[in-house]
Amino acid sequence: MTVLDLFWIFFIASAMQPVLRQKMLEAARQRMIAKIQKQRNSRVILLVHRQETMSFLGFPVMKYIDINDAEQVIRAIHMTDDNVPIDLVLHTPGGLVLAALQIARAVKAHNGKVTTFIPHHAMSGGTLIALASDEIIMDKHAVLGPVDPQIGQYPAASLLRVLKDKSIEKVDDNSIVMGDIAEKALRQMKDNVKELLEGRYLSDKVEELAHKLSQGTWTHDHAITSTEAAGMGLPVSEGMPDEIYQLMNLYPQPVKREPTVEFLPVPRSIEKEQ
Repeated sequence: MTVLDLFWIFFIASAMQPVLRQKMLEAARQRMIAKIQKQRNSRVILLVHRQETMSFLGFPVMKYIDINDAEQVIRAIHMTDDNVPIDLVLHTPGGLVLAALQIARAVKAHNGKVTTFIPHHAMSGGTLIALASDEIIMDKHAVLGPVDPQIGQYPAASLLRVLKDKSIEKVDDNSIVMGDIAEKALRQMKDNVKELLEGRYLSDKVEELAHKLSQGTWTHDHAITSTEAAGMGLPVSEGMPDEIYQLMNLYPQPVKREPTVEFLPVPRSIEKEQ
């Protein structure tokens, strides 16, 4: 065997390594999902957006809720009998409102109990989906987020507030159009949230929650903790099953060659002196 042959063997093995690693991860995920489904007698659906080195060159791919996600989640729900509970694991920064709303409506329409697990964060569109579930289980450090619409790089509520504070003669045409879109977006989002909440709360509570979450009460990246969410009256509790954490460990985020967080991955307690 020549040096050139060895070089090509090494090159092919290096090229195949990311693909083989990804296949092993996918197999491990499927085994863990099957284990949780058997334990809870449910359908487990994950909507997880992480950076993963999927390509040949290892560039990270950023992901958000999109139409393809909506198609896949809805297909999984359709494949689940009405009386079978659904366990939905959410880990997402948000994404396309249309896609998130489609998923949320499918979640609400399912007759069996839907439990949403949030081990780390489910912001914006992720929160919209969580609002449609019957129960939300969060890690004590996990967060939800507001669902107020954004127009380009600006919050719709802020655009509208600025326009209302100015005389119409001092506002350019583009700002007037953006203000009109912002007003429509705020009204539509409030109606969407009310639709998802109706049937589980009194009408006054539905109005209160829909207004608070969708009308620009906070900045869009405001972190709503489990305590704050429960205080608002949402069906939130803590007590994340260990299996959910184990499942999340199978979604690595290899952004850099050197890790930014490192620790010994074993439980740690105070050691008694002998």
